[in-house]
Formats: sequence, C-alpha cells, structure tokens
Amino acid sequence: MLQNDDLARFLFSSALVALIFSWVVWILSGKSRTGRQPPLPPGPPGLPIVGNLPFLDPELHTYFANLALEYGPILTLRLGKKVGIVVTSPSIAREVLRDQDITFANRDVPAAGKEAAYGGRDIVWTPYGPEWRMLRKVCVREMLSNASMDSVYALRRRELRRTINYIYRRRGSPVNIGEKMFLNVLNVITNMLWGGTVKGEERGSLGAEFRTVVAEITELLGKPNISDFFPGLAPFDLQGIRKQLKGLTRRFDRIFEVMIDQRLDMEEGKGDGDKETKDFLQLLLKLKQEGDSGETKTPLTMTHIKALLMDMVVGGTDTTSNAMEFAMAEMMKNPEIMRKAQQELDEVVGRDNIVEESHTHNLPFLYAVMKEALRVHPALPLLVPHCPSQSCVVGGYTIPKGARVFINVWAIHRDPSIWENPLEFDPERFLVSKFDYSGNDFSYFPFGSGRRICAGTAMAERMFMFSLASLLHSFEWKLPEGEEMEVSEKFGIVLKKKTPLVAIPTPRLSDPALYDD
Repeated sequence: MLQNDDLARFLFSSALVALIFSWVVWILSGKSRTGRQPPLPPGPPGLPIVGNLPFLDPELHTYFANLALEYGPILTLRLGKKVGIVVTSPSIAREVLRDQDITFANRDVPAAGKEAAYGGRDIVWTPYGPEWRMLRKVCVREMLSNASMDSVYALRRRELRRTINYIYRRRGSPVNIGEKMFLNVLNVITNMLWGGTVKGEERGSLGAEFRTVVAEITELLGKPNISDFFPGLAPFDLQGIRKQLKGLTRRFDRIFEVMIDQRLDMEEGKGDGDKETKDFLQLLLKLKQEGDSGETKTPLTMTHIKALLMDMVVGGTDTTSNAMEFAMAEMMKNPEIMRKAQQELDEVVGRDNIVEESHTHNLPFLYAVMKEALRVHPALPLLVPHCPSQSCVVGGYTIPKGARVFINVWAIHRDPSIWENPLEFDPERFLVSKFDYSGNDFSYFPFGSGRRICAGTAMAERMFMFSLASLLHSFEWKLPEGEEMEVSEKFGIVLKKKTPLVAIPTPRLSDPALYDD
C-alpha cells in the first residue's frame, strides 16, 4: 500500500505526465494543421524590410512576364510591408476573377487613389458592398446604358466633326495623332458630361485645362509611393504625392462646382415645355434628387457625382486615346491592314458621305482591328489590382488577406501557348475566332472580368470605332520623310506608346464640304 505522501507524489507525477503529453499532442497537431496550409506562391528573394522593391523594373508588365517564366504563373513579391501576387495564366485568372470573385472584389486602394477620387468614393476604388452596387447601377444602367449613349450621340458626333475639320485644315502637315485623339476624347467626354452647359470659347479653354490636369494626375497615380508599401509612413507623405494630388483635385473640384451650379441654374430656369439633349450631369443630378426624397437605400451624394465625373474624365481619356494611337501605328506599320480597313469603309460608307456611328456595326474588319489592338496593347496591362477580403487558396497556394493582386493581362494576351504568332499584329485572327471582351474568356479580357469589369466598355467601344473609322475614312496617312514606324510601349497605369505617333494626313473624300464641322 502506498503511503499518503507517496500517493500524492504518484498522482502529481501522473497528472504532470498527462499534462505534458497533452501539450505535446496539441503542439504536434498544430504543426500538422500548419503543415497542411499551402505556402505562398514562389518568388524571387528580396532584401530585409524593403523586399523586392529595389529590383522592380519600371516596365512592370514585361518584368512580371519574365519573372513568370522562372517562377511560374502565380508568384509572390515582397513590396515593403505589402505582399504582391502576380497572376500570368488564364486558369488562375479565372480562379481569381470568377471562381472566387466575391473574395477578390475589393481593391488595394493606393494613397494617390484615395486623394484623387474624393476619398476613394468612385466606382474604381469603393469597396464591394451596397455603396459600390449603387454606383455600378448608376453607371451601367443609367449613365452608360445603350439608351443613354444614344441620347448623347449628337454631342459625340459634333465634337468628332470638329476634330476632323481641324485635321483637314492641317492637311499636308504633321499631326500628333495621340495628342489629337486625347483632346478629341476629352472634349467628347466633357461634351457628354455637360454638353448643354458650356458654350463657345469657354469649352475650348476648359478642355485645355482638363488636359493639363489629367496628365499630371495620371503621372502621380503611376509613381511608386512609399506610403503604399509602408502604411505606417503614409501620414508623412514623404514624396509629397498626396499633397500634389490634393491641389489637382481642388482644381477639378472648382470646375465641377461651376458646371454643377450652371446646370442647376439652367434646370430652375427651364419651363415644362423646354426640351434639349440631356447630358450625363443632368442625369446624375436627377438621380441625386430622387435619392434625397428618401426612395433610395444608398443615396447618390454630391461627392459621388464628383467622383464619377472624375472617373469619366481621367479614366476615359488616356485609355481610349492611347488604344487608338496604337491601332493607327500598327496599321501604318502594316499598310495592307490599313488598306483593307479603308476598303471596307469605302464599301459601307462611300467617299461621297461621312461616317456615322450607325455604320460601325457593319465594319467587321475594323472591329477586328480594334480587338487586335487591345490584345497586343491592352489599355490597362495589369488591370486594376485586386485585394482579397480574406486569406484563400488560389492555384494551390495561399493568398493572404490584403495582398495586392496583379493580373498580367498583357502577358496572357501574348502567350504563345494560346495565340499563334502572338507578337504579330493580325486582325484576321478575330474574324475566325469567337474571342470577345465580355470577360467570359480568360485568354482575352482587356477590360477585366467579374464584378469589377470595366463599367465603360460600351462607351469605349463606341468612341474607339467611331473615331478610328472617321480618321481612316477621311484621310490617307503617312510618316514624315525619313521616319520609321515603331510601336514600342511605355508602362504606366495606362499603357502608352513610347514615341508619339506623328503622321501627315491627306484628304481622301470626294468633296471638301464633307470636312465641315
């Protein structure tokens, strides 16, 4: 028989052994659970604290594509305190943008984006939820619907005719096509936004001011920002990017305030029988008024209106004009393609007439030219980075919550396993294939996919086709003497042509009166 002291020691020792055994089992089971958690995707080694930041190439789209050749179609980069994930295959893009669309429906909002878009209250940066759904509805169902786009066609047409007239007066002289298309798109967009408000010389000066401000904003949005990679330093704005954007946004805000006040004054002074072409600002103010009546759960505010105007002006100008510049450059580099496009225009429109937007539905070859230009030179080569709302598994790897996820659509569009002769500009491929940019095919999705697919696709298509058709139909184009065509790219938020396209127009229509605005 054990004595009391011996019994106590025995029970204590047994309990201690049991406790230690349980602790060991818990630790081992925890390690086992951790072992089953997939790792981060592979990636290049980095330095302490800064990670891979010192090694980033300014041409990010090609740098990421080269890394994918070494580390695979999904890889990790350490960007200071941020984890960057780069996706370079259709199957993994599908996982992100469709299979786990809700998880990845948010954005990793940069400090510059917050400052440039009224605190990120626009459709690009607003988190997925009721507010974003309201903005998406306003854009897709109201402002950018086919009916709304049809209602402002007269404004769109008037501005394009002015551009064609300007080029006609410059016939035989060099024209900077990218610059001219930027101003054309900018004036078209501002005309659609408040075309019934601004008249005469005031509209011209407003366009010039917008061009200057847009160029400065897009440059700042494209700069690497310490505030994004080290959030703890964001309050100090070490590079002054937020301060500069604040000043530029104030300039926009003053313009928006003037336009809004003028539109409100016009609405108050109109009688019930007054009719005129509605512009987008008029529509937005009407939707806000309906929300003020308490009928909308998530009302449209004046801040939302200004943020949407900002999206239209900044987001719609560079993307469309640069895409048209690339298309023109590729056709001039391949004269047979330009000849086919012009022959199609002559058959559909004729040289005794001018292009109308209704003609573009009967131009399959030119439509293929547009699609091929967006394949070879997608306007947003890395789309807008996505951000998972929770940690998840993609492609067999863990993607941590809050990571910045880049979809390298530029590399996917040039993948030789998908595209035959991918570096060749060949619109014919879209005459025999079913590729479109609806976001359903992850081999070709220049406007993105899923819930955050570009809301302005329909408007971009109309403006691209109408403007490009008018340029090709109205003029022959050639390079200045001694110049050679090149189509090299410069990376940015929006992909740009490294060397501006300057070409000489020669009228090709039968009657000079067809060039009147």
